[in-house]
Amino acid sequence: MSAVLKPSASQSVLSIDNIETFYGETQALFGVSLSIAPGEVVALLGPNGAGKTTTLRSILGLTPPRRGRIHFDGQDITRRPTHEIAAMGVGWVPDDRRIFPTLTVARNLAIARKKTRFRSWNEKECFEIFSALEYLMQRECENLSGGEMQMVAISRALLGSPGLVLFDEPSQGLAPKVVQDVMSTVLRLKREGVSVLLVEQNVACALGVADRVIVMRHGKVVHEGPAEPLRQDPDLQRRLLGI
Repeated sequence: MSAVLKPSASQSVLSIDNIETFYGETQALFGVSLSIAPGEVVALLGPNGAGKTTTLRSILGLTPPRRGRIHFDGQDITRRPTHEIAAMGVGWVPDDRRIFPTLTVARNLAIARKKTRFRSWNEKECFEIFSALEYLMQRECENLSGGEMQMVAISRALLGSPGLVLFDEPSQGLAPKVVQDVMSTVLRLKREGVSVLLVEQNVACALGVADRVIVMRHGKVVHEGPAEPLRQDPDLQRRLLGI
């Protein structure tokens, strides 16, 4: 298999250049740079506290970097508010789902629907991915299981017509069948030309869908390259990821 090359800034749907992000006076990211091509799946791996979620938060404008730049779809989003970044086509599947618990599934999905310059998705396509979702539409989300909530969270991201979806620990606490559905969704996004940045502790799942891998440690990128060598080499996995 040929190597997967890192895209240049001009080829990237997302380009992060040397960002430094802080929580108060505590620095969390140190010169982080990465890029993602259209339709590429990049797995962002590393131990807890490595800076993976902070990287996602920096992209979304939830914790803007103090230094460095972030470009999405050719536009500088470094200082833009989160709602504008989402409206441009950045979808998010957070680790805690963050759906509205007292609203029905249908209402949660309706709120998320928007148009961007990217490919639009509809509810029928979400039902094709998660067959159980169609039968949950009138149920209040506080009465859903963890797996059902994840179906809603992912469908909500798709209905936002994203060009890039950020997944933060999507397999966490889920049954194996739901994890399989989640990873199948990642592969479908890739086929549809939607880019994915995947933060995931389940390394086997992440390597199974990723084109490239970025490994972080202590707020820095310590490795970047194609996923295939890591898939094939357990010793390399142990050296880079400690597993």
